[in-house]
Amino acid sequence: MPGPTPERLAWLREHYRPGVRVKLMHMDDPYRPDLKAGTLGTVIAVDDIGTIHVAWDGGSSLGVVYGADACAVVNLEGGEPLDGTDGT
Repeated sequence: MPGPTPERLAWLREHYRPGVRVKLMHMDDPYRPDLKAGTLGTVIAVDDIGTIHVAWDGGSSLGVVYGADACAVVNLEGGEPLDGTDGT
């Protein structure tokens, strides 16, 4: 799976800055069934391949993989997604 273009990576890093709250939209990880759609977390960083590293509210930290998983920045008051951005 190809990574993001340099322009897309710059956009991801601007949009998903450390401290931004996100809501998991989709993650297909058979080893982490506890991370379901709707789980909230806080962005730690975006790495060089576009993975959005998140500290999930349940205590785990796991990255949202570019092109495979999806998360969205949320409205802090209601926990509703502000966009459908998923890194793809």
